[in-house]
Order: sequence, then C-alpha cells, then structure tokens
Amino acid sequence: MEFIKGFDLSTLLEVERCGGKFYDGGPAEDAMTILRRYGANYVRLRLWNDPYNAGGRDYGAGVCDLPTVLILARRARQNGMKWLLDLHYSDFWADPGKQTVPKAWQGLDEDGLAQAVYRYTLDVLAACRAAGVCPDMVQVGNELSKGLLWPTGKVNNWQTICRYVSAGVRAVRETQPDTPVMVHLDNGGSNTLYRTWFDNYFANGGDCDIIGLSYYPFWHGSLEDLAANMADIGPRYGKDLVIAETSMGFTLDSYARWEGLDEENRKGGAAKPALAEKVPFPMTVQGQADFTQALLQRIRQVPEGRGAGLFWWEAAWIPVPGSGWSTQGGWEYVHEKGPGGNEWANQALFDFNGNALPALAVIRDFV
Repeated sequence: MEFIKGFDLSTLLEVERCGGKFYDGGPAEDAMTILRRYGANYVRLRLWNDPYNAGGRDYGAGVCDLPTVLILARRARQNGMKWLLDLHYSDFWADPGKQTVPKAWQGLDEDGLAQAVYRYTLDVLAACRAAGVCPDMVQVGNELSKGLLWPTGKVNNWQTICRYVSAGVRAVRETQPDTPVMVHLDNGGSNTLYRTWFDNYFANGGDCDIIGLSYYPFWHGSLEDLAANMADIGPRYGKDLVIAETSMGFTLDSYARWEGLDEENRKGGAAKPALAEKVPFPMTVQGQADFTQALLQRIRQVPEGRGAGLFWWEAAWIPVPGSGWSTQGGWEYVHEKGPGGNEWANQALFDFNGNALPALAVIRDFV
C-alpha cells in the first residue's frame, strides 16, 4: 500500500459557498489542487444519513449528505487522489460522546438495526458506483471506542457492537471485495482501549483490513504513548494502522473576527490554553510543522511496516461566516448546546486567510 498522505475535506463545499478561498503563494486555487501539490494522495469524506430537521433545514458542519460526498469524491478523483468513505451511521456527528441512531432507524430492534446498517451500506456503495466514484477505502463507523447505535450497541455489549459493525463490513465485502475496510477508534495513545476493543471484536468474529486511530496530542496522550500502542497492536492483530484523524494548532489567536462575529459575544473564539499546555510543541506555525514531522516518523517506525499513513482532520476548514460546528437544528439533534462557530480553525493546514502552511511541505517531503 502506498503510504497515505490524506486529508479530511468534509466541510470544503460549505467553506467555498461561504466565501473561503485558498492560496499557495499566488492566485486563489482549489484547495484540493494545492493539497495534491503537497503530496496528497487520499481524501477522507464523512457521510451522515440524513443531516436535516423535520423542516428541511440542514445541521451544518459541511452538510455531509450523499450528494455532497459524491461531488467532493469526483473532485478528488479529478485531482488524481483516492478517497475514503467515512460512514457515521448517524444523521450528524458520531464520536465517543454520541452515537445517535438515525431518525429513520429509531424504534428498530437489534435485528432491524443490523439489517439497516447492511442495507444502507449497500445503497450508499451502489450510489457511488452509479456516480462512477467507488470509494478506495471504506470506514465502517466513526470513533467506535464506546460502540455505535446507542443504547443497544454501547460498550460493553460486544456481541451487538460486532453484529452492527460486521453488517457494514459484509456489505462492503459483497459489493467491493477488493476494497480495504477500516474500523476506527479514538484515543490512539491508549493501549488498554485498543486491546480491549479489538480483542472483543475479533473474538466475536469481527473483520477489517485496517485499524484507524484518532490521535490529537491535546487529548490522546504523548507521541510515545501512541508509538507504544501502534507497536503492540499492529503485529498483535496483523493489521495495517492509519492515523484516521489528527491535527495540531498553528496559533492561539481568536478566529472570531474571520467569522464576522462580535468578539465580546463570542464564546470559544480562541484556542483553549489549557489544551495547548498538554502538547510538547508550541501552538505556532513552526510548532505545527514540527509536530507533523514527529508524528510521521512515529508512523513510519511501526514494526513490520504496519504504519500505513495519516489523514489530517479538516485540513481546509478555515473560518468564514456561515461555516461552523453546527446549526441550531444540529445542536437539538445531538441534545447539546452551542456555540456553533468553527472552533477547529486553528487546527487547519491553511491559515485564517487561506494561505498554505509549512506543515504541508513537511508532509510532501516525508519519505
């Protein structure tokens, strides 16, 4: 497998609609074109089942429905890149804090939910095939550390978790048998998490080709923790490992002004210093580049050559008015409160004005 230098670009269409532009020392260009110049060979795109409320208003955060995914997948192919389909099996964000059953599936029993996962996965892959953009890798579920399709698929209901995930994997195997399948957890620095989860998954008949890890240095331990976990689980399970999500800030400055918001009325406009203190790299342009180099080296050092690459999460999610973490309808769906601005803007690989940052050259030059 070619070493993956990938980028999650799930909000890109929304950023562009809201006026975001991208630069690499010259006129504005397609962000994908710029990233390809810096060695990108993969794009990761998340898919939400039905990210709209009863009134037809979208939940925001990229409106990652199937038409949006297909548009971005075509662009990735046109720019010479492969693409990873990230199936959330929810109508909005799915992560260790929430795995909400899609509206259309609510009320189904375990048999019904397993069948829904299988049928939905088949239908999505059929739509991709009809559009001429079959995914080059499929991720079945997103950050499944605490399960999926709660409450029935919540840890420690291992048989049910495995049943749901396996239904999605089976759909991929039947329709695209040569396509690698990823199963993805968060907290890449926790060996206990990965040993517990995958021991149970494989003991219950689970199947995958790639183990995906999220690694955010401000949440998931040290790079040494990550390296030790990867050194264990790669050989232990005989699977390639991909950092499916990572990022690191390039500034602690506020993004609120770029979103057209009143600083005094904006919560969370700047990166949180308490998180920055957990990272052994300064939240600066050079600090971001240094972190990127160190992370790539840890991936390359995984025994048996099992370190297969990374995806930088939301590399082009720059701050623009109208593109944020959620609309009000989205917050209501996940039963959380805002604000809904782009609190991730300082983690992108373009600065607040859309200029390519030096960490991209680190990725390009890494061999």
